[in-house]
Amino acid sequence: MSKRVGSIILLVLIVVLVGWAFRYISYRSNNAVSDAAFIKSDKLSMLGFKVEGKVVAMRFREGDAVYKGDLLAHIDPIDFENARAKLLHQKEALSQKIEATTLKKERLAKTLKLQSEISDTGIVSVRKQIEATTYNIEAARTKLAKLRRDKQRFAKMLKQRLISKSDYENIQSETDALAKQIQAMEQNLQALQVAEKKAKLAAQIARVNEKQIAELAKSLKAMQQQQKALETAIEEIDRKIAYTDLKAPYDGVIAKKFFDAPKVVSKGSPVYALSDPEALYCEVLLSEKKLHGVKPGNPVKVTVDALEGKAFEGKVASIAPTSASTFSLVPRDIASGEFTKLDQRFEVRIALNSIEGLRAGMGATVAIERKND
Repeated sequence: MSKRVGSIILLVLIVVLVGWAFRYISYRSNNAVSDAAFIKSDKLSMLGFKVEGKVVAMRFREGDAVYKGDLLAHIDPIDFENARAKLLHQKEALSQKIEATTLKKERLAKTLKLQSEISDTGIVSVRKQIEATTYNIEAARTKLAKLRRDKQRFAKMLKQRLISKSDYENIQSETDALAKQIQAMEQNLQALQVAEKKAKLAAQIARVNEKQIAELAKSLKAMQQQQKALETAIEEIDRKIAYTDLKAPYDGVIAKKFFDAPKVVSKGSPVYALSDPEALYCEVLLSEKKLHGVKPGNPVKVTVDALEGKAFEGKVASIAPTSASTFSLVPRDIASGEFTKLDQRFEVRIALNSIEGLRAGMGATVAIERKND
């Protein structure tokens, strides 16, 4: 009887083992199973300042929830503010210099216009008067020469009593009057020549002013370029002052705080690590031998070790087009002829239907349901 019971028990155990083995083999055949899986976050950022300086305030600790725009840390901006004040002072002084130079240029331009008009008009007018006066003097001298000859002739005729004394006195008076008229015209000609010299001098001064205006315009252009450079420098300083505030780029949780304030940091040094707990997914490194039948959209069961084997449903979101070793620092080189074949793994991204209780970095085991066309 006891032998019969033992045989029955043995038979039952054999059936159970066979059934378990069948289910195991069937499960492994219908699913790609791997424990090289981890929970990851799409948003895990190393946050640092875009400028160097002394961090004087850090407002959050590891595990604190933050919201987009929250001030996380602050660098003392005193050095940047002093530099900005210096640049503003230089800009103000330069603006005053530009204003004074502009006014001087405008005054010179008005004076130049007036001088040019006066000198151009004056020279033309004086030259015409000089030409007319010179012509009149020459004509008067010709007439005076004739009158003097007539006077000599009248003197002889007076001695011979061929003319009256009044006739002689008339020609003598006419000769003297013309001589005085010529003298007056010569004095006027000299005055006109002096006026011509003054007009030419005014024209020379106008040309000097014109050169000075050109130099002022050149100087203004250089100062305006310098002013633009100062404005650009001030804008850059303003950006740096804004960069002394480190703000959260999105809602998340402080995953790591790298140091405590106060501390001098360089540009780009990590201050906080920020993670978005809502942007979680599962990544599995799947052996190339298990890839058959694995396609985007296939159902997936994810069992998380840290949650006592709690299972999560999901689906295959994407499969990497190249193996993980493709981008290794020391890629395989088979040119020498020596080659050891290794099992290659491909990154498979799994979208999860639920992320309750999950944290980035947790280990998991995945079972991807195979579907063959």
